Amino acid sequence: MFEIFFYQPILNLLIFLYNIVPGHDLGIAIILLTIVIKVALWPLSRQALQSQKNLQELQPEMENIKKEHKENKEELGRAMMNLYKTKKVNPFSSCLPLIIQLPFFIAVFHVFRDGFNNGSLDLVYSFINKPELINSVSFGFIDLSQKVAAFAFLAGVAQYWQAKITLDTQVQSVDSKNDIQAIMNKQMLYFMPILTVVIGLTLPGGLSLYWLTTTIITIIQQNIIQKTKNTSPSSQVVEGEVIQ
Repeated sequence: MFEIFFYQPILNLLIFLYNIVPGHDLGIAIILLTIVIKVALWPLSRQALQSQKNLQELQPEMENIKKEHKENKEELGRAMMNLYKTKKVNPFSSCLPLIIQLPFFIAVFHVFRDGFNNGSLDLVYSFINKPELINSVSFGFIDLSQKVAAFAFLAGVAQYWQAKITLDTQVQSVDSKNDIQAIMNKQMLYFMPILTVVIGLTLPGGLSLYWLTTTIITIIQQNIIQKTKNTSPSSQVVEGEVIQ
């Protein structure tokens, strides 16, 4: 099932793009592949990012509830759930983009792990021209079948940038320095980029390039959502002013 619905379509799309890219540059084909995947998943990602934005806007109310029910964990949980229900916000929806992208990331990983050898090109559809050989050297000098430290490092920088944008857009309260979630978010600001670099150094350069491109496109999508007018139930726009 994974091969039919993920691995084979990803492989064929990559081969198709490789065939039509001038010079048959694998790196450019990977970038185009990433764009196609992100565009296809944009409706779901947009919904998840919008929910994440709405959740950030609820931070002041969430802080007030924490203060009001700090002595009663049961009442705190009930009040939080009522707030989510009233504002129609799903606190778990921010994880959706990662969950959606995971099968595609795994499929791309398998494509590069197989290295277009050992009969992997036999899975190319009959209506797509099957090249006799895939040239893994991209941009004239980078072998994407090998580890590329530069791409791993750039992917870590992009991951830090994305996490920083997310952290900066959160509505922080006066007591946010003592909030456990705020502390964890600040720790993740550095942990995830470091983890990205460490993992990237063990992967083929093509996969690191895919990771880097995915993160950059995600940042662009986040900026699009952040710049859209607030349409969440917790606010109304009247004559150009936001009234809470």
